[in-house]
Amino acid sequence: MRFLTDIGQYFIMLKNIFKRMTKASVLRNLIFKEVDDLIISSLGIVIFLSFFIGAVITIQTALNLNNPIIPKSLIAFTARQSIILEFAPTFMSIIIAGKVGSFITSSIGTMRVTEQIDALEVMGINSINYLVFPKIIAMLLYPFVICISMFVGIAGAYLAGVMGGYIGPEQFLQGLQDDFIPFHLVYAFIKTIFFSFILATVPAYHGYYMKGGALEVGQASTTSFVWTSVVLIITNYILTQLLLS
Repeated sequence: MRFLTDIGQYFIMLKNIFKRMTKASVLRNLIFKEVDDLIISSLGIVIFLSFFIGAVITIQTALNLNNPIIPKSLIAFTARQSIILEFAPTFMSIIIAGKVGSFITSSIGTMRVTEQIDALEVMGINSINYLVFPKIIAMLLYPFVICISMFVGIAGAYLAGVMGGYIGPEQFLQGLQDDFIPFHLVYAFIKTIFFSFILATVPAYHGYYMKGGALEVGQASTTSFVWTSVVLIITNYILTQLLLS
């Protein structure tokens, strides 16, 4: 019963986001701040993880392809498919849910605890629009983060494969091009757009409607990460069925 109540309240929040819009000049400044907090600050961990995960995928694939009949180019093919289809859009989003999602929940939750949200309402400001709408707009840049993740992941795969002596440069480039389906990129970015909306709104919901004090802010951040990850995985399953079946 509590689960259904939360879902209903979540959709009510989504509806209220687009009511009584905050002044454009104020929103512009808020959006730039959110881009810095949510997107720019995430690039470091995205690049670091993408590079080494791409390298690990290549090494593990190479070590398991010890049959001389199997062409070495399959190593690059496997790395490309793994990074584009799942690692970059899905698993990176779950990692970002821990960083960005927790930040959103804790920042909004702290405003709730310190009664700053109540102060916004007293001033006649739609607090949901003021707090959540800039985050949604900022997260529209999230597909660019995933694009960087794909590029860096494949670069890490190339360096690990070639410098480790598992595959030659020509074979790797051949494997990258073998049976390439452009729609796989479209599929990945469609998923990313849905994920960006989830990453902005689900943590915001847990922060906005939390109750209690400072201790509950930490608990809300943990709950937010769990539920954001669950929603991401379920959405990934549904979109995969719809787009690739």
